[in-house]
Amino acid sequence: MFTGIIEAIGEIADIRIIEGDMRLRVRTGTLDLADVKLGDSIATNGVCLTAVELPGDGFVADVSRETLAHSRLAQLSVGEQVNLEKAMMPTSRFGGHIVTGHVDGLGLIVERRDDARSVRLSIQAPAALRRYIAAKGSITVDGVSLTVNSVDGDCFGLNIVPHTAQETIIDNYRTGQQVHLEVDIIARYLERLMGAANDRDEPHSEGGLTLASLAAAGFMR
Repeated sequence: MFTGIIEAIGEIADIRIIEGDMRLRVRTGTLDLADVKLGDSIATNGVCLTAVELPGDGFVADVSRETLAHSRLAQLSVGEQVNLEKAMMPTSRFGGHIVTGHVDGLGLIVERRDDARSVRLSIQAPAALRRYIAAKGSITVDGVSLTVNSVDGDCFGLNIVPHTAQETIIDNYRTGQQVHLEVDIIARYLERLMGAANDRDEPHSEGGLTLASLAAAGFMR
């Protein structure tokens, strides 16, 4: 589990293809690895990876074909920068939102423009994810917890403040670039609960979650 607050910018040190999948070595820069053990999780551009080696200046992770198929890790190159976040601890400050590190799809940056000291981004989302993205809701972009400013058709807008741009790889974004997207897990579970409550093939109690029960509780008008 992660919060989407990036702790350091790392760098891809080595990429090896082994029997069809990938072994990735990441230099972690200023990330404190003192409390990291073999088997721990580190989000890399928002993808949850398991440390299988700790060479001292970073970590090594195996990337399965499943992960390669649903992310852009296969497009990484040696020397490329990546966002890093260690898995949260029970004592961590929850600065962002609930992030699982399981990428839902790839977004496309269709516009980047300066707005005073901030950067405005417009990102096109895959059709399957659009229903989970709401104005003033949360979304994870390459592992960064961000607030959606607006939704316009298949695109959503973001405002990136200077600190976020400087402390992540977002400052390097350019039009036409793909990014990892993870939608708010609460939206996903809400959809599943709503579907189950209205699915005749799935048993549910009369107290299940329905549009009527949400309206009665004051969540809908």
